[in-house]
Amino acid sequence: MKTSIPRLLIAVLLTLGAVRAHAQDAPWISDYNKALAQAKANNSDILMDFTGSDWCPWCIRMDKEVLSTKQFQDYVTKKNLVLMLVDFPQTKQLPQDVQDQNNKLQKQFNVDGYPTFILTDASGKILGQQVGYLEGGPAAFIALLDGFQK
Repeated sequence: MKTSIPRLLIAVLLTLGAVRAHAQDAPWISDYNKALAQAKANNSDILMDFTGSDWCPWCIRMDKEVLSTKQFQDYVTKKNLVLMLVDFPQTKQLPQDVQDQNNKLQKQFNVDGYPTFILTDASGKILGQQVGYLEGGPAAFIALLDGFQK
């Protein structure tokens, strides 16, 4: 059976796309009020990721090594976490209302470095905070979050 190179390439790309889509199952919300409402409705906590998604090397590394892994996504599902992205990009433009909200949240939570992860309860009360890249992959980050929730 002879398989043409284009067909094989398409099959590989579709497979890679499916893997990437699976790693990003849990959606990141960019609206704080929606995140609070969802957390209240589901009686869950909110994990906020203050990031420079397109310029901060430690943010990009944390996303690749932890946040986009199946292990982390499974944890998010198990714990029913609401994920909130508070982004400060340099090359892509966010809507003005999102920029204003993110600046306000940065001041409200005293964030002065990236990445910063803040876990809050459904009312916005801080349960824990991690500033900077965390060594150890998804297992270390999950252990940290579990420690915040005790």
